[in-house]
Amino acid sequence: MAKLVDVIDVSKIYNPGENEVRALDHVSLSISTGEFVAIIGQSGSGKSTLMNMLGCLDTPTSGTYMLHGMDVSHMSDNEQSDVRNREIGFIFQGFNLIQSLTALENVELPLIYRGVSRKEREKLSVTALSRVGLANRMDHRPSEMSGGQQQRVAIARAIAQAPPILLADEPTGNLDSASSREIIQIIKELHREGRTVILITHDPGIAAQAPRVITISDGRIISDQ
Repeated sequence: MAKLVDVIDVSKIYNPGENEVRALDHVSLSISTGEFVAIIGQSGSGKSTLMNMLGCLDTPTSGTYMLHGMDVSHMSDNEQSDVRNREIGFIFQGFNLIQSLTALENVELPLIYRGVSRKEREKLSVTALSRVGLANRMDHRPSEMSGGQQQRVAIARAIAQAPPILLADEPTGNLDSASSREIIQIIKELHREGRTVILITHDPGIAAQAPRVITISDGRIISDQ
């Protein structure tokens, strides 16, 4: 399989000098196209910083991050934003839905920013919502939906334009156990369809759903199995 993500000796240092914090400390890892990888660590382990780096939301202090053959380590904010739009679909713990919009409008919103035509974005959004089992809830607002349904809207939003990478940050963190199982099942199905999935979690039970588990502690990778 082709290498999609290549992190080479990356460090992220906050407050350089006497009181510096090494959120990432010489981290290297590769992820191939089509892999399903869980990154697990406790609060303060560096997993959120690593997620921000992988998601092109932050840049390293040192080292190199290659994504799809592009060196994104030192890109400008605008350049990183372009890469994010093309390459990555995000699923967050807090759903990040706009309460005044319907499910369909929430899924369409990022497509508007990407300049997708009205007809095409409606088609993509309807397909994505149907894909996650919400064909009959498209006109509902978040307040009219359960937590599990809201997270499914968030997944539909992430996959609508078929980005190569799905980056899920604690996607079941706000859900009950039944909804959590549903969401993990959808993520597994998306992986089986060919998506590269990177799942960030602190929960060993969630991490165990992935074929490969990377454990991070004190800014370093301590195991990769």
